[in-house]
Amino acid sequence: MNSAIPRILSIFLFCFFCSNRTSAQSLLQCCDSMCHFQMVSGTLFNTPQRINLLVLNKHALSRYRMHIAGQSDVLLKTSRIAKEHSAIAAINGSFFDMNKGGSVSYFEIDDSVHSRTRSPGLKWGVSDSIINGAMVLHKNRSFGIESARSEQFYEESGTESFVMVSGPLLLKDSIPQKLPDMSFTHKRHPRTCVGITGETIILITIDGRSDDAFGMSLPEVQEFLLTLGCLDAINLDGGGSTSMWIKEEGIVNIPSDKTGERPVANALLILKKCKIENEVGSQ
Repeated sequence: MNSAIPRILSIFLFCFFCSNRTSAQSLLQCCDSMCHFQMVSGTLFNTPQRINLLVLNKHALSRYRMHIAGQSDVLLKTSRIAKEHSAIAAINGSFFDMNKGGSVSYFEIDDSVHSRTRSPGLKWGVSDSIINGAMVLHKNRSFGIESARSEQFYEESGTESFVMVSGPLLLKDSIPQKLPDMSFTHKRHPRTCVGITGETIILITIDGRSDDAFGMSLPEVQEFLLTLGCLDAINLDGGGSTSMWIKEEGIVNIPSDKTGERPVANALLILKKCKIENEVGSQ
């Protein structure tokens, strides 16, 4: 397959069971760089499901880098954000203002604050019980998912390349985290999330709101991510925003909006490091 991603694999699983944890983990271990898997099941949680996984081996971070990009005053499709930054893959990011654009949760890149968490009492503000986690890329190249710290902490810390607050935090050290008791949690929706295993970082989209893809509740997402061997995981914006883009393939999931891919405020990107950057980083 001609693709910017080495050894992309497209695998269709028609009978994928959450209880078969060993098989799921073995499937993902075949990825020695970056791979794309599509899982299609009619039995997962007794519902039709369509799931896309972009698996990045941590060892490949010497050749690839993670990045977050977006605009503060305009909404753009994940695919456009990815193309404008010459990405090789992307998923949509965190929650945003659907009228005016811009993130409604804390977001910083290279010690520069791009947005602050909006009060839940304001329009498009999200409850603190939902926005309780953060994706953090450290300047030493390590990527982590953690309980969100204070904005002051991240502003004063100089160790992060980027921070994006989102949530809910789904898993920490393989332990499912407590979820808010609300319809957002218990109803099945399209979901976008990121999980970390011992060897990989997994970008995940779960399609929903259609007859052939129901979507998942957040407890179901937690169970599914444990099946994949995730230690830490976080939920990003879902619903009609859920989208995964891969260079030379385009959008590989099926967004739930009738108009197709929804414009968003930001996206999590995978970029290929240039040769000079690799040489400098290895010195």
